[in-house]
Amino acid sequence: MTEPQETVETRGDDRVDLIATDTTGDGKPDVWVADTDGDGKPDLFQFDTDGDGKVDVTMVDLDQDGNPEAVVEGDGGVPPQA
Repeated sequence: MTEPQETVETRGDDRVDLIATDTTGDGKPDVWVADTDGDGKPDLFQFDTDGDGKVDVTMVDLDQDGNPEAVVEGDGGVPPQA
């Protein structure tokens, strides 16, 4: 059993993945960029740093100024949509 993950506050309750991309060429997404408040702008950034297909780092930019207000290990309670 795994330890509970830290949960982050996002700008909204919805999640629309704007980008899911494979930066390592292994055929699996390892970067996800999402909009959580429906304004079409990214505010949630997630990264798979070890290639296992799961989010290892989550960053949230609550004021959308380009600087994250929260950085946590794991999916931050907001996993990518399948």
